[in-house]
Amino acid sequence: MNGASASAGVGTGAGAGGEAPLVYKAWKGNNVFLLKGKFIFGPDARSLFVTMFLIVAPASIFCAFVAKELMDTFSYGLGLPVMIAAVLFTAYDLSLLLLTSGRDPGIIPRNAHPPEPEGFDGNAEVGANQTPPVRLPRVKDVVVNGITVKTKYCDTCMLYRPPRCSHCSICNNCVERFDHHCPWVGQCIGLRNYRFFYMFVFSTTLLCLYVFGFCWVLIVKIRNEEQITIWKAMAKTPASIALIIYTFIAVWFVGGLSVFHLYLMSTNQTTYENFRYRYDQRANPYNRGVIENIKEIFFTTIPPSKNNFCGRVQQEHGLRPRPTNGFMSPNMGRAVGNIEMGRKPVAWDEPRMAAEIGDLGAGLSNLLEDKDGRFCSASPDLSRDALAVGGGLEEQGSSAMNPGRSSWGVEAGR
Repeated sequence: MNGASASAGVGTGAGAGGEAPLVYKAWKGNNVFLLKGKFIFGPDARSLFVTMFLIVAPASIFCAFVAKELMDTFSYGLGLPVMIAAVLFTAYDLSLLLLTSGRDPGIIPRNAHPPEPEGFDGNAEVGANQTPPVRLPRVKDVVVNGITVKTKYCDTCMLYRPPRCSHCSICNNCVERFDHHCPWVGQCIGLRNYRFFYMFVFSTTLLCLYVFGFCWVLIVKIRNEEQITIWKAMAKTPASIALIIYTFIAVWFVGGLSVFHLYLMSTNQTTYENFRYRYDQRANPYNRGVIENIKEIFFTTIPPSKNNFCGRVQQEHGLRPRPTNGFMSPNMGRAVGNIEMGRKPVAWDEPRMAAEIGDLGAGLSNLLEDKDGRFCSASPDLSRDALAVGGGLEEQGSSAMNPGRSSWGVEAGR
């Protein structure tokens, strides 16, 4: 697998021979790629092997000790279909797991620049010869089916998230119709893989019930043939007992998850929306009725990915300069917390920035010489003026002053 560093720049740099780098090599998210960008996984993709083992191991035990015994017990070769069905069911379940984990869940490409500012921040201090700092609004109102929905600005991706989109701090991407990040599949669950995620969970539930049921069939067959008690029959097939206990425990997890997501689909909610917004207390703008909601999940065309991971980075040409002097992030100067993913608030470090700019002013003073050949000090208002237009300085020197933060003063993963 090829890991893409979160610090890689998508819009900068070029490969060998002046060619632009491949998208998956310059990807800013925390994803892991396989086969030159054909498959994309989350940073915790190793958990996928644990999930596969939890499926393959009991299925193998079932085929080796239970289905094989049933082939000898059933007459007219009726035991062979039990074995074949178990193998096909397991292969189908694993294919759904890979379809869920190895595809783009609906990642929205991040912008190379913030959107055009729409207004000015009248509350910020402005000097006589300065341009007022421009602050992007933190939220925008969007009307969905007659109901106003607020969309938030993402400092990491430098875009306004569409409705139902959220930024996953684990993968460090904005994902359309974000449901949750599933550690068992090592991937975000979103617009483009939710269907396969539910099919995987539901098919795993059916596989557990299949193994559970035929283990009891074998026990009953042993009891009837040998005319012994059910307890003695169970003692003669310990593999069946182990599988019965295993599948009984597993079905509570995957079966409960299947029922919960069936409820979410019928009401057109995501896991994130259910835990955060509680649509039972207010109107759900996306609910179109049970039938239409189910059809939206299973019988609509999955939109194509907005990212060509196998292609090369599109270089920007002919763009006019962006207004960086005086630009302010909507989160500048206030405590910022990752509400979606439960991160602790991180305050904007203004005192430190003032100290850094003060040191810059002291350094510049050594370059200023008066008419008599003596050095004069920098303007006493340098720190204040520079801080007022700190958007430009911060954009140019954020990596040097605080490399742990993104270009707009917010920790990666917001």
